[in-house]
Amino acid sequence: MATLSAPKGLEGTHRLVVKIGSALLVDRQGLRADWLRSLAEDVAGLRAAGVDVVLVSSGSIALGRRVLDLPDGPLPLEQSQAAAAVGQIRLARAYEEALAPHGVKTAQVLVTLEDIEDRRRYLNSRATVETLLSLGVVPIVNENDTVATDEIRYGDNDRLAAQIAVTIGADRLVLLSDVDGLYTANPQTDPDARHIPQIETITPEIEAMAGDPVSGVSKGGMKTKLMAAKAAVAGGCAMAITQGAGLHPLRALAEGARASWFLADADPRLARKRWIAAMKPRGTVSIDAGAVAALGRGKSLLPAGVVRVSGTFGRGEPVSILDPSGNVLGRGLVRYTAAEARVIAGHRSAEIETLLGYPGRAALIHRDDMAI
Repeated sequence: MATLSAPKGLEGTHRLVVKIGSALLVDRQGLRADWLRSLAEDVAGLRAAGVDVVLVSSGSIALGRRVLDLPDGPLPLEQSQAAAAVGQIRLARAYEEALAPHGVKTAQVLVTLEDIEDRRRYLNSRATVETLLSLGVVPIVNENDTVATDEIRYGDNDRLAAQIAVTIGADRLVLLSDVDGLYTANPQTDPDARHIPQIETITPEIEAMAGDPVSGVSKGGMKTKLMAAKAAVAGGCAMAITQGAGLHPLRALAEGARASWFLADADPRLARKRWIAAMKPRGTVSIDAGAVAALGRGKSLLPAGVVRVSGTFGRGEPVSILDPSGNVLGRGLVRYTAAEARVIAGHRSAEIETLLGYPGRAALIHRDDMAI
């Protein structure tokens, strides 16, 4: 196991996911425009420093219910979805208008729990966000409340943010909250409650410290944050819970604002490869000596290096990679179905569209989806 080390603010961050709760973005008067502008300045500063930033933002239902004059408190599912449909437009526009003066482009990404649990949709979501980041765009992610049913909902953006962080290989996740971290008890009711600045392992004792939400606007409490922390650190992503209500919350964290950091024992890339290596393969892909050498140099597996495809598998499912002697080199998530892989095996990537009748990805298995 790798040595655990506490993150110092945001020092050394390469890819950051930030979760913004409804209570920070929306109050009873509507959007907190000054706060959002300060957050945009923080994000622009991080982008200028070379940090990829993804924002997972609540607020669509809170904004929409103000426009529709719906009452405070829990809403029936259909009213929540209607409020989300109205509020989502305003939420996306607000981020676009806040970040545009800094030359930062934004994109809206709406997902459901079903999108992440389905491996094909998972790969599509990951590829989309990766492409946006490569183009210098800041994705604004939210749960697609307008179509999600109770059965396919995350129900809170804390866990959604953790899943997004793991999906895209982020090394830091920050939950901007209405509390500045984890306490031994509820600090609002217990004067002896102590702040915990660093958590190396989420023990049953740590979980017992979680309380209920203290805000009348946000849905997530400390229990959901601990669930998010478990998912994040398992994926190699350190996570912080910090107070976000003040202006420039990310700058404050970078400068040492109080937070609770949950430490990861591996980097995101290593954690992802461990996850892939543990999967049960659905088939095999046999490769030639040239492809073996290319994989040894950290390259992706191209169709040209494939000599045989066995098994029945769908896109995004795990397969074993075999060398010319039949030895298992590793495992990977394949980007084509078994039928498609058989058609393009041994051919150059430039021929894929002609062979399949539609454009495809150059790699059969991308190096990021491979554990050798």
